[in-house]
Amino acid sequence: MKIKKVKTLENLKVISQKLKKQRKKIVFTNGCFDILHVGHVRYLRKAKAYGDILVVGVNNDSSVRKIKGKSRPLVVLQDRLEVLAALECIDYLVTFSETTPAKVIQVLKPDILVKGSDYKLDEIVGRDFVESTGGRVVTIPLVKNKSTTAFIKKIARSFKSYQK
Repeated sequence: MKIKKVKTLENLKVISQKLKKQRKKIVFTNGCFDILHVGHVRYLRKAKAYGDILVVGVNNDSSVRKIKGKSRPLVVLQDRLEVLAALECIDYLVTFSETTPAKVIQVLKPDILVKGSDYKLDEIVGRDFVESTGGRVVTIPLVKNKSTTAFIKKIARSFKSYQK
């Protein structure tokens, strides 16, 4: 199934150039988004509020495995993209196979780069590049106790009690 919001990096480059000519403020964030939960939704809505267009980079399955381990992702890329595309706050999605979105950031040249507050500013990939092009980097507070890892742990505990 083709998802309209999903763009190649080449498509995104052309789209971003057009948007910049229209003086639209482009916001970029990224993540694995393995199991979409309320923490993700609130984070993405807040990210969108910083500009006109929200572009979300999504790690492909091999990238997720490199970052999270061989048992992840739990949800395959195509399914993750379809769920993310259903969110109104997201304008475009782009996938990447590297462990960081550095290449995407350099092509997109976002006005605002957003990450969760679990990152310190000096740890954010692309920060130097975005700031060197006149953009800014913003961190958004995470929703307490709402993470994919916490969700997986809760399922594991529930499964263990279910087996008894």
